[in-house]
Amino acid sequence: MDRQMAVTLSFRQGVADCVPTLLGYLSIGFAAGVIEATAGMSLLEIGLLSLFLYAGSAQFITAGMVMAGAPVASIVVTVFFVNLRHLLMSAAIAPKFAAYSPLRNLLIGAQLTDETFGVAAGKLTGGERHADRWMFGLNVTAHANWIAANLLGALLGGWIADPERYGLHYALPAMFIGLAAMIVLQRKQYKRDLLVIACAVGGFALAFIWLPGYMAVMAAAVLAAIVGAVTER
Repeated sequence: MDRQMAVTLSFRQGVADCVPTLLGYLSIGFAAGVIEATAGMSLLEIGLLSLFLYAGSAQFITAGMVMAGAPVASIVVTVFFVNLRHLLMSAAIAPKFAAYSPLRNLLIGAQLTDETFGVAAGKLTGGERHADRWMFGLNVTAHANWIAANLLGALLGGWIADPERYGLHYALPAMFIGLAAMIVLQRKQYKRDLLVIACAVGGFALAFIWLPGYMAVMAAAVLAAIVGAVTER
């Protein structure tokens, strides 16, 4: 059996592999907690929102719509469309967990985020043993940190009048750039990967002229996936 195919992963390794992403979760989660508290949400409501919704952009939108007095139905519909990108991420990563039960896949998918998807895409090849345990370690660590960051922001946010002044809003984009760079360096297929990145960036810039931001992200992701699949052949 191929050496790479025989790699055995563990929950503990998943926890360790999540550590580089925690600063991004902490900064954005803290900012989300500040906004949610400003919108009048209680500590319990913020905790439940970060536990069950668990999506940075969606939580910012939810807080803003609550502050504006929007009806619940419109909030639900808006959050649904903003989070449609998770369908693409889940579809991309599903083959790596095809050997596991539907329940395990459901639990993995329920905690999948942009960040954990990025880490998993760079780590998993599909032949690892106990990849589900590793993914649970990755997801649980990220989710716990996100909840803690939201609550911390709600509790201490009043002491920081302008979180953006300290550059907290740049932490998440910087983390994504770092994850992308790590994946490109690991794959060593620089021409193809840089072409896909260029298509994603260019596709988003063009789509953003006519489409809302979340739809532009979807369009750019689809374009990049098509370019990647074609050049892979």
